[in-house]
Amino acid sequence: MPRSRLLLFGRHVAVMLAKSDMPNDIKTQFLADLLSRFPSAKKLPDSQSLYDLGGGNGRVYIRYSKVHPGRRTFYGLRKTDLLQLEGHNSTICFLWDGQSEPLLVPFADFEDVFQTVAPADDGQFKAQVYLQPEGAELYLVKAGRFNVESYFGWNELSSRASQEASAAALQLSHSQVQTLLGAIGTRKGNDIWVPASDRAKLDWGLASPFAIRGELPAISTPIADVLCEVDVIWMKRGSGDIAALFEVEHSTPVYSGLLRFNDFHLTLPTIRPRFSVVSNDARRSLFVRQVNRPTFRTSGLAELCTFLEYANVFDWWRRLAGDGAADTD
Repeated sequence: MPRSRLLLFGRHVAVMLAKSDMPNDIKTQFLADLLSRFPSAKKLPDSQSLYDLGGGNGRVYIRYSKVHPGRRTFYGLRKTDLLQLEGHNSTICFLWDGQSEPLLVPFADFEDVFQTVAPADDGQFKAQVYLQPEGAELYLVKAGRFNVESYFGWNELSSRASQEASAAALQLSHSQVQTLLGAIGTRKGNDIWVPASDRAKLDWGLASPFAIRGELPAISTPIADVLCEVDVIWMKRGSGDIAALFEVEHSTPVYSGLLRFNDFHLTLPTIRPRFSVVSNDARRSLFVRQVNRPTFRTSGLAELCTFLEYANVFDWWRRLAGDGAADTD
């Protein structure tokens, strides 16, 4: 970059930071990276955190939090700011200390969710990001949890990359989603359970074969008849501790998967795995309505269960495998 342009670039970053209410050390690097990719980016008026990328590339809403005990971050999303994201190719950026890649969540994926809940009295939707070994989760108060592991990195600002991932994900079958979830779990250090009736249908063209456990851990005996039908289970390698349960609701009602999870939660309340309903994006708002039914709010499942969309599964696997490369482990 020519020296004159570099100086102008530095001044641009400084001006943007001077108008911001976020810690300079975190935002400095993000804005520098943002401007290197989108030189026409500029801050929108009447907001401390909204930026237009210029050239019709969309808008970014930037939020920052310290990392609190329990590996949690806390954010306030102003309703007035979210309204300015509507009708644009918009992204919500979540930043925190020690982050290696920005978390860039497409606003369109959650627009319906925000419309189903009301903000707090201060006009903000309260959000948290849980930095979990089984995948980062976004928690929206009054709505629920959503797996956001696939949204790390700058590719989320590329609509073409997102569209390609979504198009590929739309073609996935129930068994292919099970295959990818098993491959992801294997990469993350887990043993995998898939129901016996589904094992022959797994697609080894998507990932190299992984071992499937022949039996469930003894701790699950009181609920074995329910647990053995869960679509994918992750168990920590070497211990058998249940780490995550996934129900792929390809054509079956979301409610059926929630009932299985609720049975597990009520029978074994001291075990707290990740519960994830996996489905297409069109069912995200349905998940919010179902998981917030009184029965699941009373049991506590509503605070524990996550929604994971097919495109998220596909992108998550691509990130782990190296942009679509086959599993070599």
